[in-house]
Amino acid sequence: MSHLSVHVPLDGGRAYDILIGRGLVDAVGAQAAALGAKAAGIVTDETVAGLYGARVRASLERAGLRCGIIAVPPGEASKSYAGYASVCDGLLALKIERGDLVVALGGGVVGDLAGFAAATLRRGVRFLQVPTTLLAQVDSSVGGKTGINSPHGKNLIGAFHQPRLVLADTATLDTLVEREMRAGYAEVAKYGLINDPGFFDWCEAHWRGIFSGGPERDEAVAICCRAKAGVVVRDEREDGERALLNLGHTFGHALERLTQYDSARLVHGEGVAIGLALAFRFSARLGLCSGQEAGRVANHLAMAGLPTRLQDVPGGSGDAEAMLDAMAQDKKVRDGALTFILARGIGQSFIAPGIGRDDVRAFLQDELRG
Repeated sequence: MSHLSVHVPLDGGRAYDILIGRGLVDAVGAQAAALGAKAAGIVTDETVAGLYGARVRASLERAGLRCGIIAVPPGEASKSYAGYASVCDGLLALKIERGDLVVALGGGVVGDLAGFAAATLRRGVRFLQVPTTLLAQVDSSVGGKTGINSPHGKNLIGAFHQPRLVLADTATLDTLVEREMRAGYAEVAKYGLINDPGFFDWCEAHWRGIFSGGPERDEAVAICCRAKAGVVVRDEREDGERALLNLGHTFGHALERLTQYDSARLVHGEGVAIGLALAFRFSARLGLCSGQEAGRVANHLAMAGLPTRLQDVPGGSGDAEAMLDAMAQDKKVRDGALTFILARGIGQSFIAPGIGRDDVRAFLQDELRG
């Protein structure tokens, strides 16, 4: 079966490939053996372990690798100090050495957690990303950002640690619940909104094929990975352009914090969807883009089944001041001033530092009034 391939040409011997297509879960062993590993620690969550853990383990053992599985509870709460400690101790118990591999099998939570464990275990162990959600396949598995959450905010403890390979098996998305598929789609649409208006047009025409598992799914994952790989190579450590990938995330991360990372109320992609709609409405309010374009963004996200307003958060999102306080812990804050990714139109996003709290507060108050 043919697969799509995207190359991430980092320097210093750190270049790697992203393979995209159906059936790649069963290729993990051959790929790990090709990297010269003798053992592998599979880090996953309990749900994904039940679906794919045995297949990945069998694949690794067929290739002659000693391996074991460490499964954490599903959900954002596992990206914690306690979750990190349990994964590190589990990998050490499996006697994973520097020349071995950590295999991150799951969604964005598992990838972030396993990647951070790999970055710090024995001061750095190689790892493979085997993302099983749409969100992870198009975004979080690519680019080497790893980390865990703090009570102070999301992803505030972490490291840049690039994978050696990404295997995006798009057949695993067949088992995703509809809500997770929709949540991942917010990150797909984001790539068009950042700097590719043609891709956003394509998404408006083809999003149903992504959901149903047609050839559009593999194509969308490849387009997103290509876009992200280009940004990562130009700005690996988020000193400039890479911040554009956080379009919608300043609002979205604040909402996640205000809902205590409770996935029953809000998952990451839903926060991003609301954040994308807010970023465009805020841009329109500031006179940067038209209200018509902001409406087009919200309409498309809503058509795909995503929330687009603060009122869509179950149990509410808190008041404007609470949201501002949550945003103050965003990683893009500089000298206490808020930095937003705003837009002059679809596909025309830019980094806007030093946005005044009063402007944001007034906008949020109006949004909360509906």
